Amino acid sequence: MGFFSKDIETLNDLFVHTLRDIYYAEQQIEKALPQMIDKATAPELKAGFEKHLEQTRGHIRRVEQVFEMHGAEAEEVDCPAIDGILEEADDVSGDVDDKQVLDAALIASAQAVEHYEMTRYGTLIAWAKQLGRDDCARVLAENLKEEVETDRKLTEMAESKINLRAAE
Repeated sequence: MGFFSKDIETLNDLFVHTLRDIYYAEQQIEKALPQMIDKATAPELKAGFEKHLEQTRGHIRRVEQVFEMHGAEAEEVDCPAIDGILEEADDVSGDVDDKQVLDAALIASAQAVEHYEMTRYGTLIAWAKQLGRDDCARVLAENLKEEVETDRKLTEMAESKINLRAAE
């Protein structure tokens, strides 16, 4: 099924489809984070990934809450974008022998994931508001806020420590 398939005729249809997309994405991220935790060598990076794993579980619960609030069935649609980002992250991290460089690669991969999530949540919030679903928008905004904060922390970690170690 293409992104703009026949079953998407209204903004509401598009909203629900995209909600199912981020639901799938969050679940794939929940599966990928333990591997990233295992590969990370910097204690602060491991801790950051562990915290984000817990947040991701909360994101899934909030997305399920939005499905319920909106009267839509909580189900997934495949998201080739997140699959590609996660596959690339796995490929890159598998090619790096130097542990400091590996940590830098893991941060870059994690930020690619965060940026994807941020675009999806931003779009969903805008559409929810347009559909008169400020209640759904508020719940989705909680996820967006955490994604933005995680991205900020990853940038700070990369610029203050991880990238410096990788460059040595």
